[in-house]
Amino acid sequence: MVSKKELSLRQRLALEIHRKMQNRVIKEHPLKQLFWECTQRCNLFCRHCGSDCKKTALQPDMPAQDFYRVLDQIAERTDPHNVFVVITGGEPLMRDDLEECGRTIYLKGFPWGMVTNGLFLTPQRLKSLLAAGMHSATVSLDGFEPEHNWMRGHKDSFQRASEAIKMLAQTPGFVFDVVTCVNKRNYTQLEEFKDYLISLGLRDWRLFTVFPVGRAAKNEELQLSPEELRGLMEFIRKTNKEGRIKADYGCEGFLGRYEGYARRHFFTCQAGISVGSVLIDGSISACASIRANYHQGNIYQDNFMDVWENKFHPYRNHEWMKKGECADCKFFRYCRGNGMHLRDDNGNLLFCHLKRIQEE
Repeated sequence: MVSKKELSLRQRLALEIHRKMQNRVIKEHPLKQLFWECTQRCNLFCRHCGSDCKKTALQPDMPAQDFYRVLDQIAERTDPHNVFVVITGGEPLMRDDLEECGRTIYLKGFPWGMVTNGLFLTPQRLKSLLAAGMHSATVSLDGFEPEHNWMRGHKDSFQRASEAIKMLAQTPGFVFDVVTCVNKRNYTQLEEFKDYLISLGLRDWRLFTVFPVGRAAKNEELQLSPEELRGLMEFIRKTNKEGRIKADYGCEGFLGRYEGYARRHFFTCQAGISVGSVLIDGSISACASIRANYHQGNIYQDNFMDVWENKFHPYRNHEWMKKGECADCKFFRYCRGNGMHLRDDNGNLLFCHLKRIQEE
């Protein structure tokens, strides 16, 4: 068990070093990761979807040429090999031209990967994506068949996602991970599910909890209790101590006494600091999980790199977050007001991980 003290001296010293290093990164804000929301179409109907995508999206897919212009603007000012493009949605595999998009991104010098639910990832499609230069992938799997299919709203989702994980695990040198949304339905099965993922060949596993936006806003089954959240942190710590698979809690928020145990890094929100995004309507934002209106411009009116270099002030200086429960919090120096995806349009905090962990 992790000590019930708030933070050990060792943790405080490490967090202070990390804070100073992060201050330098914020000052330099090098673009390292760029999300492209290429579509809002999706072949599933997930209960926890942050964007509330539909099978037939009202917003049409972004024309690839529009995104290519953004890449050209980036390549004029920085080395494209240092900017990783993550294609997301919706479900990227809904686009018939995904391979063409990936190939062009690759030829422009940008490494790229995608986030997928795996439903459409056949051996033939994987082969063509690899030929188009795909470097990595993230696949979602939220428990065993009943729990996953309940979450994803499709009877074949578990089987197809499992097959996708097997295929990726059998691809020599390919880097990928699995993300799992931990909720009340799958929480008690984590040990058995871990063994299942290992049997598929998985090496890297990210676990996260649902934050209250989109379809998940009013679904109590998706929210863990304070005891369950602490149990999840202990499970991750124990899993990493075993060494059979690497587990991390997602970059969701500051975890107090579990910092340094539940992740391979200390909490930091890189949105707008090293992570940017181009959303389906051309909005220039940061992490694709941010659904509140913190857009900084639009590619149809602005040069992406002008925006990146001269705007994003709410992302890089979080002093405005010192209100409400954050106003007098002694951990604000490390937390910096939590992740940007946990703020609503008015800047109010939607969820505090530290507060939930400390509740009895």
